[in-house]
Amino acid sequence: MPAFSTVRVAGPTSSPAAKSDLRLSVACAVAREAGALARRRFNGRPGATGINLKGHQDYLSAVDAEVEGLVRGRLLESFPDDSFFGEEGGGSFDNNVWVVDPIDGTANFVRGISQFCISIAYVRDGQTQIGIIYDPMHDELFAAERGRGATLNGEPLRVSGLGDMQSATIEAGWSTRLPLSQYVDLVGRILADGAGVRRGGSGALALAYVAAGRIDGYCELHMNSWDALAGMLLIEEAGGWVNDFLAHSGLRDGNIVLGCTSSLMSPLVRLMEIA
Repeated sequence: MPAFSTVRVAGPTSSPAAKSDLRLSVACAVAREAGALARRRFNGRPGATGINLKGHQDYLSAVDAEVEGLVRGRLLESFPDDSFFGEEGGGSFDNNVWVVDPIDGTANFVRGISQFCISIAYVRDGQTQIGIIYDPMHDELFAAERGRGATLNGEPLRVSGLGDMQSATIEAGWSTRLPLSQYVDLVGRILADGAGVRRGGSGALALAYVAAGRIDGYCELHMNSWDALAGMLLIEEAGGWVNDFLAHSGLRDGNIVLGCTSSLMSPLVRLMEIA
């Protein structure tokens, strides 16, 4: 892969549309470079990368910090006036902020399971404008820009459109920030309504799968913004429905997450007990 070339946004004469296009292009290139680094560090042998825990079932690898450092450096070199917040190193949630999870699915990564991704979102004026999810092990780049659709490796994405819970496949994410009983109860309600339930260990990648029509919905009772924002924009731009994640300090504190086909919105809102 060729070396990344830093691009700096031009001065005040640059149009908002040109800057937006540039941010999307740069973010895609950065995601691919970060994914190449993660792929080099991944060796498919459980524990070989070093298994460490930040908390209960909250995994950490040295590669997370290495990948985040690359993404942070590249984005802020190109857009020095933007803010940056990463899962590992933190940062600032000021206006015009890049929100990044360097490896979503770290538990999979450190155990030699090739289901993980890099998630990059750009938030301006209280709305997610750009969402990038890159799966380096399958070379799949999911990208969306508000109002301009969603793509997978350049091809347009659409949600499945499925509206029958009896035929639906829903991924339900588990959060250690809430009692286990709430997750078990939610899964029980979804199963009782007739849907199949899965859990792959990467919420960001699952949201991208909803946008691609591979599954019909993703839900989690609490998710952090760096895991959720890119995938939720992908679903919106692929014709699906998502809840208002950024309401009630969702950017800083996280929020409930639901992304699905529009036809499944009503039953899933009911099952998740979203007000």
